[in-house]
Amino acid sequence: MNTKIALPPGQKESSIFPRFGLPQYAERFPTVIDKVVLTIGGELKEFEITEELKLLPRNKQISNFHCVTTWSKLNLNWGGYSFRDFFETLILPQLNTEVSFVVLKAQDGYKTSLPLEDLLKDNVLLADELDAKPLSIEHGIPLRLIAPDHYGYKNVKHISRIEFYAQPQKIKKGLAHFMDHPTARVAREERALTGPGILFRWLYKLGIKGTIKDFEKATAAYKSKL
Repeated sequence: MNTKIALPPGQKESSIFPRFGLPQYAERFPTVIDKVVLTIGGELKEFEITEELKLLPRNKQISNFHCVTTWSKLNLNWGGYSFRDFFETLILPQLNTEVSFVVLKAQDGYKTSLPLEDLLKDNVLLADELDAKPLSIEHGIPLRLIAPDHYGYKNVKHISRIEFYAQPQKIKKGLAHFMDHPTARVAREERALTGPGILFRWLYKLGIKGTIKDFEKATAAYKSKL
């Protein structure tokens, strides 16, 4: 007997896992894809992490990915490093003050944030593999965040910089700020800064097909130049 997986409020299972995001990022791509270079900053002396990441134990997990626009891709097999291990081993020894807020920035200019306590959960990874293969350009090469309890826009691809702060920072303005909930928890349907999540289901859903096409077109053009 088949048992249906219970999806979070307003979500629908997708048969595909597309490259997806805000339309203005469709034609933006990472410039460094053959190695991990992470710049660490915020309220500590800036430094870079490269090969040090490989000293951490590797983790694997199967988890679901929930896009804020209402589609979900289930049972994705990720590989990488626990964010908690990353923080406790490589960041904590460099800190001289307590931190509680993290800003994550990508090579393509995208940025978002999460409370540190959310990033220290057992299921949060700095992932470099999907289905036992290195990440593709579609899904975040060379390194991305996987935080299954939070909508996809918190799961930053192509991470290049991570900043740690004692207090929350305002990192976006205008509409971008409104669309970026501080925690974006899927279970609580935190789809935007204010307002009921159920309202934004219908608004965000309208752009799914067009966004997929835009990203597919841009990705094809990018790959043709490689």
